[in-house]
Amino acid sequence: MHEECGVFGIWSPVKRAVPRDVYLGLYALQHRGQESCGIAVSCDGVFHHLKGDGLVGEVFDRPGLDRLGEGNIAVGHVRYSTTGGKNHNNIQPIVISHMKGNMALAHNGNLVNARSLRSQHELCGGIFHGTADTETIVYTIVSERLKVTATAEAVFRTMQQLQGAYSCTLMTATKLIAFRDPNGFRPLCYGKTADGAWVVSSESCALDAVGAKLIRDIDPGEIIVFGKEGVTSDRRLCGQQRSLCVFEYIYFARPDSIIEGVPVHQSRLRAGHFLAKENPVAADVVIGVPDSGIDAALGYSQESGIPYGVGFLKNKYIGRSFIAPSQDMRETAVRIKLNVIAETVRDKRVVLIDDSIVRGTTSERIVRLLREAGAKEVHMRISSPPFRYPCFFGTDVDSRENLIACRLNSVEEIAKEIGADSLAYLSVDAAHRLAGDTGCTFCDGCFTGRYPIDIPEEQGKSKFEQPIQEE
Repeated sequence: MHEECGVFGIWSPVKRAVPRDVYLGLYALQHRGQESCGIAVSCDGVFHHLKGDGLVGEVFDRPGLDRLGEGNIAVGHVRYSTTGGKNHNNIQPIVISHMKGNMALAHNGNLVNARSLRSQHELCGGIFHGTADTETIVYTIVSERLKVTATAEAVFRTMQQLQGAYSCTLMTATKLIAFRDPNGFRPLCYGKTADGAWVVSSESCALDAVGAKLIRDIDPGEIIVFGKEGVTSDRRLCGQQRSLCVFEYIYFARPDSIIEGVPVHQSRLRAGHFLAKENPVAADVVIGVPDSGIDAALGYSQESGIPYGVGFLKNKYIGRSFIAPSQDMRETAVRIKLNVIAETVRDKRVVLIDDSIVRGTTSERIVRLLREAGAKEVHMRISSPPFRYPCFFGTDVDSRENLIACRLNSVEEIAKEIGADSLAYLSVDAAHRLAGDTGCTFCDGCFTGRYPIDIPEEQGKSKFEQPIQEE
């Protein structure tokens, strides 16, 4: 299982070192993508950009940021690729020049009709340089921009043609435009700094990084334009049922972020409470797998009364094994990423909390580490339902034959394969209650196979072989 990407954008009323603001924002969003990153800046309509493979701190050194200079507007992106693999032309933001100006786009999500849209552009002479569906969005916006007088109107017309998930920041010579698909699969919010700069981000934690105050989430279907004229909102495509990816609360987002008005930390504590109510077990200590399992472990401990303990030391210099690009790299990362604090688990019955089990290889390794450290029993509890179906909206859930919950027939068989004494998952019903009574509704297609929008037959049949690159 791979993915998430992070987008960031800033519009300032005065010329300033906006690339450095984006740099800080991308650092805060690094957890959403560790494969590549990029920044594009507009200085009086002249675009400069810097992109590369690697982490934010590796791609952007001080000389590189200095070369980007100052400006009024900038957008940035951290990326994790899925089906298409590495391709330098896929690194975002995608920057282009067209007959009506310059444009830079950063995108988080995945289109389910990217193939058909791309084919339409190619039949009209469009030449694509990469395999990302982000490039398809750019082509469509440019095509519509040639017919209308404003980029925001071109975005509106483009959104009527797009199917799937997209949360985007778009930079023109004078404006920053943020838009989100009508289902709201992926998060997007905006805020304002004390000196009057407007900031857009995938998560509110990146607003904090640049000293911006969160104003609100951008609503599903909404287009917001930031410019000298102020802030305008186009809500003509709003009103559909929200379908935020539930895994944003379970795993993807940083716990200090606020999504749809709900602190992510709070939702994970709630998941732990639900787990303890649904799946009690006699044990001596509750531990969480760093980082996203820790909050749920605290919730499980609070609800069950079983003491919480720090069971693992995490190597802070290793990225998320969940989104390492290959299985070999994932397994290697687990070996050097976590070390058991033996005093916490030796001769004890341990409740081990993690956010998910995908293939099972990582879970098997973690359970084995606990047993080698002297744990008497290991009872694994998962703060999400089992993965049984592919995701088409920006999270590359592996093909069904590689999902352990599909490959094996029962929870008991999964527990045996990973070496746990018992195993239990969060129920789908409980997952839908992670946001409390806010009324936030979720996409749970990867758990249930029920998707909020129709999936084109061709996409559904060949999801894992298609050359189109999901972002």
